[in-house]
Amino acid sequence: MTDSSPDADPTAGPAADPAANPAALLAAYDEQLREELSSALTAPRLGPLVLATYLGGRGFVTYKNLEVDGQPADEGSVRGLVEETLAHYRAMPDIVRVEWKTRGHDHAPGLHEALVQNGFQPDEPESVMVGEARLLAYDVALPDGVVVREVTHDDEAVRRMLAMQAKVFNDTPEFAAEMEAQIFHRLRTRNDMEMWVAEADGEVVSAGRLEPVEGTEFAGVWGGATLPEWRGRGVYRALTSARARSAIGHGKKYMHSDSTEFSRPILERSGLVKVTTTTPYEWRRDRES
Repeated sequence: MTDSSPDADPTAGPAADPAANPAALLAAYDEQLREELSSALTAPRLGPLVLATYLGGRGFVTYKNLEVDGQPADEGSVRGLVEETLAHYRAMPDIVRVEWKTRGHDHAPGLHEALVQNGFQPDEPESVMVGEARLLAYDVALPDGVVVREVTHDDEAVRRMLAMQAKVFNDTPEFAAEMEAQIFHRLRTRNDMEMWVAEADGEVVSAGRLEPVEGTEFAGVWGGATLPEWRGRGVYRALTSARARSAIGHGKKYMHSDSTEFSRPILERSGLVKVTTTTPYEWRRDRES
């Protein structure tokens, strides 16, 4: 789930950092995050690909590049990787859907065509935003009565947070239940995710996750959602600032997020840089029946 809360305010936050180097930020992203798979159940390799599985019957494909045996990708090699990947997941009856995560700057001739021909459907492109955490950690004035806090260890608050996100994202009941199961499994088996909310009179009005990535300089912000009536009032910016401060406390230098066009302007005004795009392609077993 991306960070997608619409909370734009053209006057908010510090100016973008003119020293930000998109090429250097992209290189750090490619080197440190392309094969990061927090909470994966399995993650076998197929040539350059990592074929992960998760709770809920989900497969996920990522990679640093598509080179095979040290040779640059061509249409034939890319098509072969897609076909072998699909055969791998088809042979696993518990896998009901697979996401192939593409990046716009990759050398990947024929990838779109190969994915579509093998039953993958593209979703909307998103912006990969990267920048220094300190640029997001600025003071934001909150509306009266709004409190921002971490609720990682408060099960009841986490459930209210997830219910609000499901409402904002218009999730189906089945998907919302699956997401809740995955979140609680990860919270109880790992220590690599924080849950943050903004509340008004006990109601969760905005929420999002922070995921410090072990062994890297990065932390991710994910799942940003704000109730429509609370948008444009600084609540999401305050929530993001709180997560950035926590990331700094974890020793992280950079923040990253796959952002929709709603949240991208907020992060850009804080100095984060769009370094590439990502488009998820999804295959579903039930489409083949």
